[in-house]
Amino acid sequence: MFLIREARWLAKDVRWLVVESPRIAARHRAGHFVIVRPVENSERIPLTVADADRVGGTITLVVQRVGATTTRLCALERGDSILDVVGPLGKPTEIRNFGHAVLVGGGVGTAVIHPQAIALKQAGNRVSAIIGGRSRDYVILEEELSAVCDAVYPCTDDGSYGYAGLVTGKLAELIGDSAEQVGVVLTAGPVAMMKAVAALTRTPGIPTIASLNPIMVDGTGMCGGCRVMIEGTMMFACVDGPEFDAHKVDFDELNNRLRAYRAQEKASLEHLCRLGLNRSMD
Repeated sequence: MFLIREARWLAKDVRWLVVESPRIAARHRAGHFVIVRPVENSERIPLTVADADRVGGTITLVVQRVGATTTRLCALERGDSILDVVGPLGKPTEIRNFGHAVLVGGGVGTAVIHPQAIALKQAGNRVSAIIGGRSRDYVILEEELSAVCDAVYPCTDDGSYGYAGLVTGKLAELIGDSAEQVGVVLTAGPVAMMKAVAALTRTPGIPTIASLNPIMVDGTGMCGGCRVMIEGTMMFACVDGPEFDAHKVDFDELNNRLRAYRAQEKASLEHLCRLGLNRSMD
């Protein structure tokens, strides 16, 4: 069992959980993820490690309530426990001095870029973060990123805060206005957003890395559930990724696979609601 030391809301339906896990904390590097099972017989889901405290022996998870399993996780409070937390898994982010590194996070994808920002800054980069949400209430981790990055640009779809528009609009401005060439772009978030980021950076030839979020079961490459197409070659996000050259990713195929079990996910959530296990998410 993995004790929850802290639990709070970052936004509506987005939960911040600090989990006691000294072994994972000691081995974590930017880009790593864990696979979590909240209770016996529940689904196993991958979650990014948004932060790790080696001294305190904790890892931080950012969870968005979507289906039954994430609903269970978001209902947890300080003092509760998670049954299984397995990791760290996946390949870590390539960290070196690129010069100017721009990180683009959308929604809970912002949790992915937080440890990347820390590591890239420590490697001597100038680090800029572009973070997006539907409205001000959905822009997360701005304060945490501001403590690390040289610049943070919040964006909102409805124009209620920061840049009025999509993250790609701000990215285009940053690429065009920057006095120094952007050395790398790293992106994490909705598939459509990552696809748009890749399209924007392809013509100027800016190296772009996307953190993919396919359906995943075991996290060891055995089940094949997380397969993704990278320049026509099948790869597994859990062991070959989760980060890939965004210019080579088949985002349409990834999006189709993410929709494969929508009916089952809906039925599972409805069953959980009937059991009365979905606490208020406000």
